[in-house]
Order: sequence, then C-alpha cells, then structure tokens
Amino acid sequence: MNLYPLARPLLFKFDPETAHTLTLGSLRRLHALGLLAPMLPRVPDAPREVMGLRFPNPVGLAAGLDKDGEAIDALAQLGFGFIEVGAVTPRPQPGNPAPRLFRLPPAEAIINRMGFNNRGVDNLLANLERTAFKGILGVNLGKNADTPIERAADDYLLLLDKLYGRVSFVTVNISSPNTKNLRALQGGDELDALLAAIKARQQQLAQQHGSHMPIAVKIAPDLDEAQIADMAALFRKHRIDSVIATNTTLSRAGVEHLAHGKEAGGLSGAPLRELSTRVLAAFHTALAGEVPLIGAGGILSGADARQKVAAGATLVQFYTGLIYRGPALVEECVGALSAA
Repeated sequence: MNLYPLARPLLFKFDPETAHTLTLGSLRRLHALGLLAPMLPRVPDAPREVMGLRFPNPVGLAAGLDKDGEAIDALAQLGFGFIEVGAVTPRPQPGNPAPRLFRLPPAEAIINRMGFNNRGVDNLLANLERTAFKGILGVNLGKNADTPIERAADDYLLLLDKLYGRVSFVTVNISSPNTKNLRALQGGDELDALLAAIKARQQQLAQQHGSHMPIAVKIAPDLDEAQIADMAALFRKHRIDSVIATNTTLSRAGVEHLAHGKEAGGLSGAPLRELSTRVLAAFHTALAGEVPLIGAGGILSGADARQKVAAGATLVQFYTGLIYRGPALVEECVGALSAA
C-alpha cells in the first residue's frame, strides 16, 4: 500500500525543513502505535557480505535524514539493508542559518547548506541506547565548524573513540561542502595524515575491543582525474574499509534556471546522478577491487541503482530519492539489484 504519492503534495506545501521534522515525527509515532509496518511492503532478503558485515540487502539510507538517531527503529521498517545516521560532531552545533534547505521539484533535486546541525555525539549515544534496531547501522562523522582544519583529526578520533563497538561502521565525512575548508582534507598530504591517524586509532581500538569496526570515507563528486588517482592510492595504502561515492555537488549544471537553482550549498538528486556515477566508476578502476564502493548520488529508480552497481558499487544508498519517491523506492531498488 503506497500512500506516499498522496502524502507528498501535502508535505511539499511546507518549507523543506518543516516537512523533514514532520515526516520524522510521523514515522516515529506510526511505529510506536504499530501502524507503520502494515502500511509498507515487505522487502525481500538479498544479502551481501561487505566490509566483513552481512547486509540483509544492498540498499541503504544515506546520512542526513536522521542526524541525531531519533527515528532509527521507524526508518528500519522501510526495508533498508542498512541505515546511516548523522552527520554527528563532537559537540552540539546549530548549523547554518535558515533557510538552508531548498527543493527543486522540476529537477527532482535538493540543495542544502545545513552545516552539520546536530545535538552532538553524547546525545546520539543516548538515542542509540534506546533503539531496538539490531541491523547494520552506520554513523557519519563530521568535525565541528569551529574546530580549526589543522585539528580536524582530533574531532574524528574523539568520535571514533566514543562510537567504536557501538555501531556497525562509521563514515569519515571529508566532502560536505557546507563546513568551511572541510574539503581541503581531500588533498594529498592532509588526507594522508588524517587517514594515518584514523587507521592507527582503529587498530588500537580493535585490540581493546577484540573486534574490527569498519571505517568508510565519503568523498565529493567534484574531483578531477589526478585527485581521484591520488586519493585512491591513499585509500589502498591505508586499507580503508570502504569508500562512499559520492556526497553532494557544487555544480549547478542544468538547474541554474530553476527557482532556488543558484542557492549556495550541495546539490543532490537527479542532476547529480551522472557526475557521481562517473566518479564512482573512476574510483572502481583506480582501486582495482581492493576497496569496496558504496554508490550514492541521484538514485531515484531501480535502474539508477543498477547503474551504480554496473559502475562498481557493491552497495547503494540514497536520501533525496526518498523525498521524491517515498518508501516504495527501497523495494524497487532491492528488486532491481536482486534481478541484476
């Protein structure tokens, strides 16, 4: 029973951030009342082994929808094979001033400049204590906006310390365009130093906990061939567990003429699809199969998910697609990848 086509016009009457809050709240209430599951199709199993983890299916929820881990149990009922919450930072921060989230419906796109708004890692940990979800859960890690870029590693290491063993994997986000200078961490020397520090801490924590918690890195789509080659070499050198390709883009190609098309921030949705897939394919070639890839960016159909896998992804995830297509997109993508 797909009710989202009826709900979407109503949600789109609200400003995007209000609609986001209403949607999460509604999902939580429906789940608490036991009404959510009967409204949703059952998503079939299509297991994948990636990063040493068993995913019940290869379709995940990308970070950004549930920044503070408040609706994990409800979101799990949508049928995702894994859920990524965050981005979380060590300390709470409000993010950028509103308005900071914009729909571009003719292009099936979103522009956001949220700026890692969240209530901090300790609040997230408290929410994790309350969740009953036992599936694959990832947390997207970001640095606080007022942490100097040369001290960024300190923020990531603190988050790694607090979350290690509490979740299935973490993602080091060095590609959001909405935190000043964050993408500088994708540069050669900066990235080398950051990955070395993170991997050293991961090894220490693995010994302390007696288990390995995978670390993914989320990259930008706005990379040239030389940057891709350099980054891939470092991912192989430091034995990163996975790469998520990609985050949002700074490009406005094809949307400049639309209302809100020139707003500052990262563009997601259909206009990102080809760019992110090209970067995904380039990393697949450069990594030579040594590091698994998670494809994200512009997935709004099962065919889009298949395109990511054909380009080299083992898993896929989306967020903007959920806004435009609703929960039916999960079942469609799992079905498409099961038949591929």
